[in-house]
Amino acid sequence: MRGLLASSVGVTCATALALSLTSPAIAARPVSPAAVRPASGAEAPGSTQSLPLAPLASRDVTLAPADEQGLPRRDVRHFSLAGVIWDDPDTELHGRVQIRTRAAGTDTWSGWQDLEAHNDDTADPGAAERISGRVHGATAPLWVGDSDGVEVRVRAEADRRAEDMARGSRTVTTAAPLPAGLRVELVDPGESAPSSTRQEAAAADGPHRAVARSAPTPEPAEDPATMDTSAPAAEPPEDATEMDASAANAGLAAPGAIEIPALDRQQTEQELFALRAGELTERQRTKPYIGARPRIVTRRGWGADEGLRERRFVYTKKVKAAFVHHTASGNGYRCTQVSSLIRGIYRYHVKSMGWRDIGYNFLVDKCGNIYEGRAGGVARAVLGAHTLGFNTNSMGIAVVGSYGSKKPPAAVTNAVARLAAWKLGLYGANPRGKTYLKSGGGNRYPKGKKVRLNVISGHRDGFATECPGRQLYRKLGSTRTTAARLQGR
Repeated sequence: MRGLLASSVGVTCATALALSLTSPAIAARPVSPAAVRPASGAEAPGSTQSLPLAPLASRDVTLAPADEQGLPRRDVRHFSLAGVIWDDPDTELHGRVQIRTRAAGTDTWSGWQDLEAHNDDTADPGAAERISGRVHGATAPLWVGDSDGVEVRVRAEADRRAEDMARGSRTVTTAAPLPAGLRVELVDPGESAPSSTRQEAAAADGPHRAVARSAPTPEPAEDPATMDTSAPAAEPPEDATEMDASAANAGLAAPGAIEIPALDRQQTEQELFALRAGELTERQRTKPYIGARPRIVTRRGWGADEGLRERRFVYTKKVKAAFVHHTASGNGYRCTQVSSLIRGIYRYHVKSMGWRDIGYNFLVDKCGNIYEGRAGGVARAVLGAHTLGFNTNSMGIAVVGSYGSKKPPAAVTNAVARLAAWKLGLYGANPRGKTYLKSGGGNRYPKGKKVRLNVISGHRDGFATECPGRQLYRKLGSTRTTAARLQGR
């Protein structure tokens, strides 16, 4: 992206915020005893091995060789996350994608594991991010742990039809062709961000004081309701702070902080008045509906290599809705590994899939820890790439894991509710309410259609997909109720 769109929550009032929050509370710990391990500081920024798939000798003689591709078992460099990509992002893969991995330094191979082939978290049609020429189709990535061996197979989905033949009946098998350019991407997330992006965290072991530092201010844009908001609005001057992910959170935490601390309800209301001083109605000033700000691990906290992403930030006007996702990356992780897992997803989204940054605005792990996703400021309306057709004026919250058959822990749904109560409250949105969003185009709603959605929706509400998984989707009703209660409604 080359420009910026206006955000209704500019952080130009950082000085006022600093004065109003002179004694923020000590960062609240997650409900779970699991600790989030911050970036270690080691210079190991990660890497990606991209290996082409080739036709395999199929055991099903009715399938053509091109209908089954893969990679025979082989030794590779260490990796922890894997996915399969292909050339055209608009081509769907109709089939089954499976992978086996060998635990590093052992002779132990896993069983075959499925990769989610229909990965519909993406930028809107026509967005500069999507038409950059670098974007690929892809499966969801899978966390496999430290591995040094891999085997892959991709099999086209067969369509079997019985036909009466002169000599009797036989079964004829046809299959949609597999996409061109299939490759397996093996991601080593590294230990932390490279030295060029490391900074000293101010008061890292104690309460963070808000600092009076101006964050990047985007130039005004037209109302997103009347324009193509996926396009950049202006070409701003070069400014180091406009590319600094830490500066985008100025006023919320010290520069280079590994976390944004939790606030109590009173402090959060003070923050709201500072951030939106001239935009609140009289009723909002008298009785603001907003949940207390939760603790959020920053990009520095999970070790983002800021050199991977595109430099500038892109904003929409407001946050009217939250779409809940799951990463479909499996549940076989420890919460102390989540920083590595997010670094892997980030690298996969940018280097393998060709996006400008990680697609989600926030991530939540199974222990209830909340993480900053796409750069640009956690309190601001950052344009993400999470719900095809509905990225404008919304945010994407991804729960790390797979929740089709597994029920999400209470820590997950509570964290999603706390995050939604705060972020939606900044923009006056009722978590139990409905809102209208205009579709940017997708497989469920045509471009330009105004769609009535729950303010807290699942990915499947805006796009024909299984995401966020059946079990997590079932919990959204209670999540809406909890978030509204936390807002004081």
